[in-house]
Amino acid sequence: MIIVKYFASLKNIAGKEEDHFDLAKGSSLLDLCQAISKTNPQLGKMVHEKKVMISVNLDVVSMDHILNDDDEVALLPPFSGGTQ
Repeated sequence: MIIVKYFASLKNIAGKEEDHFDLAKGSSLLDLCQAISKTNPQLGKMVHEKKVMISVNLDVVSMDHILNDDDEVALLPPFSGGTQ
């Protein structure tokens, strides 16, 4: 089972803080994103348009990254700000 955690405004869009997905062995991050699109098309669109940063076990990875059981995937909205 893959755990997906939603942060900041994405929690509101998802309507929850986290989700769980059962994917076939050897599934990629792209496969997970397609599963997210089926359950929440708005989030799926944001992911596919690269408006969301995605990390797996605290590391930013490519969409072809192979997921393992119990991986924790975080979806984060774009950040801005800082000091000048």
